[in-house]
Amino acid sequence: GATHVKERVDESGKPYRCTADDSAYATFELERGIIAHFNSSWTVRVKRDDLLTVQVDGTKGSAVAGLRGCEIQPYGATPRPVWNPDQDSPINFATDWMTVPTNQVFDNGFKVQWEMFLRHVVQDAPWEYDLLEGAKGVQLAEAGLRSWEERRWIELDNLAK
Repeated sequence: GATHVKERVDESGKPYRCTADDSAYATFELERGIIAHFNSSWTVRVKRDDLLTVQVDGTKGSAVAGLRGCEIQPYGATPRPVWNPDQDSPINFATDWMTVPTNQVFDNGFKVQWEMFLRHVVQDAPWEYDLLEGAKGVQLAEAGLRSWEERRWIELDNLAK
């Protein structure tokens, strides 16, 4: 992550130094060589459809998803332009993406997971996020920070029970 805005002003007009990240950028290499880009920032002028944008690219297509929608471009629908740096492209690349239909309404994910946890605590409902899953989350977060600091890929060890 990064802190792009170094100073903010509180409700009473008093300036204060910012210490929390206001942006997060991550690139992951997934199974079968698929690349996923995560980009979230409170400090940019929005030229994307959502606060969080996830782009996944593979040889057979790409997808760009936000918090409430997803667009795809399969390989067969990808334009094949002839690039000429001296002329504007006649292709509007944004129009070649296809919107994935929304076939159900999703509730707030943070709320849903919190409710699942409360049902687990109060009613002994199943809970799939055990200590190992928590350790994997910590491992990923630490690797992300290390990758950012060192400006390089970090391999994750396989955590076992």
